Amino acid sequence: MGTWDVGPFDNDTAADFAGTLDEAAADTRAGIIRDTLIRVIDTVGYLEAPESEEAIAAAALVAAQRPGGEPTDPVYGPEEPLPDLTGLHDLALQALDRVMTAPSELMDLWDESDGGPWRANVRGLRNVLMPRPPGEQLSLI
Repeated sequence: MGTWDVGPFDNDTAADFAGTLDEAAADTRAGIIRDTLIRVIDTVGYLEAPESEEAIAAAALVAAQRPGGEPTDPVYGPEEPLPDLTGLHDLALQALDRVMTAPSELMDLWDESDGGPWRANVRGLRNVLMPRPPGEQLSLI
């Protein structure tokens, strides 16, 4: 596993995914992200780690465009501009839920080490992606 930290782009697979997005035509980037999320959601049985890593990166890109979302990784995240991804937040949530549901290789791998910080990052993405009631604002405190 080429992982160096717990963030969405802190592994070789996610960095390669960002590179794929950068190389893709601008009008296909949202479709690549959507397809990545759907592929994980539709996985029945054992979910392999590389697919999970791509889905977490894709979800982070969606979350980055939501109120309270963190900017994407300036080093390993995509360098090219992304289209509006806000319509993908439901798919991003479903994909994260699938990654965190057994059988999931990535979840198993993190269970073998100190996966607490990684799980906290995934929960943070989920929190940003959760629908907010109309008129509710995020507290900045």
